[in-house]
Amino acid sequence: MSEADATGAGEADRERAPARVGVIGGGRMGAGIAHAFLLAGSHVVVVERDEEAARSAGERIAESIRRSVERGGTVRGVDEAFARLVTGTAPTLLADRDLVIEAVPEDRRLKTETLRRIEGAAPHAALATNTSSIPIDDLAAALARPDRFLGLHFFNPVPSSALIEIVTGTATDAALVEAARTWAAALGKTAIVVRDAPGFASSRLGVALALEAIRMVEEGVATPADIDAAMELGYRHPAGPLRTTDLVGLDVRLGIAEELHAAFGERFAPPRLLRDMVADGRLGRKSGRGFYEWSPS
Repeated sequence: MSEADATGAGEADRERAPARVGVIGGGRMGAGIAHAFLLAGSHVVVVERDEEAARSAGERIAESIRRSVERGGTVRGVDEAFARLVTGTAPTLLADRDLVIEAVPEDRRLKTETLRRIEGAAPHAALATNTSSIPIDDLAAALARPDRFLGLHFFNPVPSSALIEIVTGTATDAALVEAARTWAAALGKTAIVVRDAPGFASSRLGVALALEAIRMVEEGVATPADIDAAMELGYRHPAGPLRTTDLVGLDVRLGIAEELHAAFGERFAPPRLLRDMVADGRLGRKSGRGFYEWSPS
C-alpha cells in the first residue's frame, strides 16, 4: 500500500484529520471519538444498531460538544460542528469514509463481526479498532486487508484526554502508522506506538495497578479513598487506580483482566471483589455506584 493510499495525505496534510470519518458504536467512547474528530474539522458518520441508539448517540455528541464550547475548549460552535455529523443504522453510510473506527463493547466475537462488516461496507477506508486489550492480530485474522488495519486506543473521556495509543499488528502498513500519528496530532493528542500484545502498554500497566488496589480493598488494607490518595499524593497520579476504575467501568476492567489472565496467567487473575461488584451492577460512574458514589452527569 502506498502512503497516499494509506493516508490520503502528503506533506501538506501534516496534522490534518481525515476529511471523512466513520465510527461504529455511539456509546460513551464512540461519542467521544466522534466529538474529537468533529472539533478537528472532519465530517463524521456514526452507525448504531437501531434508530433509537442512533438518536441517543447524536444527542450525546451534541451535548458533549456544547459543554466543550461552554468551557472554552474549542472555537468551533455547536451548530457548525453538529452540521458535519450524520447518525444512522446503515453500514452503507460508511462507503465513502477515509477512516472507520470500531468502538463497540469489548467482546471479541462482536468486534470481529463488526470489523468484517465494516471492511465490506468501506473497502477503501483505513480501519481501526478502539479495543483496550484484544490483540490486533487476532482481530486482523478476520480481515481481507490486514495491512489497512491498526489499533487506535482512545482514553475516557476522549475529548479531554491527552493520549492515543497506536497499536500495530504484524501486517499493519508503516505508512498507516505514520498517518495515525498525524491524526493524533490533529486531534491535539500525543501518540505512542506499541507493538501488538495483550493489553498493549496502557491497559496492561493500568489494570495491573487497579487489580492490586482492588485486592487491597478486598483484604481490608485501606479504604478506596486512602488507596487512591496514596497514588495521587505520593506518586502524583492525577486519579487513583480505584477512581479510575470507576471512570473506566468495572465491567470493562473485568473484561480486560480476563483477557490478560488468559495471556499472562495468575498475576492478572480478577479479584473476587471485582467479579462480585460487576455481578451486583456496581459498574462505577455509569451505574452511579462502584468504589465511590456518583451523581448523574
